[in-house]
Amino acid sequence: QLQLVESGGGLVQPGGSLRLSCAGSIATFNGYSIGWFRQAPGKEREGISCIGPGPSSGGGSDKYIDSVKGRFTISRDMAKKTVYLQMNVLKPEDTAVYFCARSTKIWCELDRQEYTDWGQGTQVTVSS
Repeated sequence: QLQLVESGGGLVQPGGSLRLSCAGSIATFNGYSIGWFRQAPGKEREGISCIGPGPSSGGGSDKYIDSVKGRFTISRDMAKKTVYLQMNVLKPEDTAVYFCARSTKIWCELDRQEYTDWGQGTQVTVSS
């Protein structure tokens, strides 16, 4: 029933910023934990960040992998039924297709086996 659509990817220079969006198709989207994943060529899909169910996210329930901590910020707009990933100080190694998905758990972890309803992804390329 839930359809997720990612947008906001593109080409950016090292040190630059992008904001990715994950838009949900139904109102109950706001009650789900949502994760961001990325997959580079020849690599497995890895979880990079997740946000807890609204409106309680942001108080310590959000998670980040070490490689993006301090650079990326996950947030939620309840009215727009959208989860964002603000990506700052981008590095070439951040180049990948970025996906969002719904967690099957109330409080999210960064294990892709816990996620469903995957979007189709948006390409992020960091290059000079």
